Amino acid sequence: MAKKNKAKDQTNLQEESVDMETDLDENKSVEEDFDSSIEETDETQSAEDKIKDLEEALLRSRAELDNAFKRNSADIEKAHKYGVERLLNELLPVVDNLEHALNNFSKKSTNEDREGVELTLKSFESALDKFGISPIYPVNEKFDPVRHEAVMTSKDPKKENNEIENIFQRGWELHGRVVRPARVSVIKN
Repeated sequence: MAKKNKAKDQTNLQEESVDMETDLDENKSVEEDFDSSIEETDETQSAEDKIKDLEEALLRSRAELDNAFKRNSADIEKAHKYGVERLLNELLPVVDNLEHALNNFSKKSTNEDREGVELTLKSFESALDKFGISPIYPVNEKFDPVRHEAVMTSKDPKKENNEIENIFQRGWELHGRVVRPARVSVIKN
C-alpha cells in the first residue's frame, strides 16, 4: 500500500506540476499580452506626442515666418519713407543759404534779383513738400525739446516761461520725424 500511496502521490504531484505549468503558461501569455498592449499604448502615445510636438513646432515656425515678413515689410516701408533723409540733410544748407540771401540783400540789389531768389526758395520748398518734408517754424509756440533747440534764453515779463521769443533757424521734419530741430531763443523769467 505504501507503493500505491507513493504512486498516487507522484501522480498527483505530476498532475499538480502539469497544472502549475499550464497556469504558468497562461500567466506568461497574459503577461505577454499585457506587455504588448502596454508597448502598443506607449508607441501610440509616443507617436501622438510626436505629432503634437511637430504640430506645435510647425505653428511656431509659421508664426516666426509671419513675424519676419512683417518686420521686413515695416523695414522696407521705413526705407521708402525715410530714404531721402540723408539727401535732405545735404540740401538743408542750400535752403538756409537762400533764406540768408533774402534777408541780407543790399540796398543796391534790384527787385528782380530778390524775386528770383524768393521764387527759387519757394520752388525748392514745394519740391521738398512733395516728399513729405515740412518746415518747423514755431511762431507763438511753447518750447518743445523734441522739435526745438534752445540756443539762448532771455527775460520778458510780458511773456510766459518756455515761450519761444525768436527763431534763428527753421527746423525740418520728414513725415513727422524731426530731422533738424528749429533753433530758437526761449523766455525764462
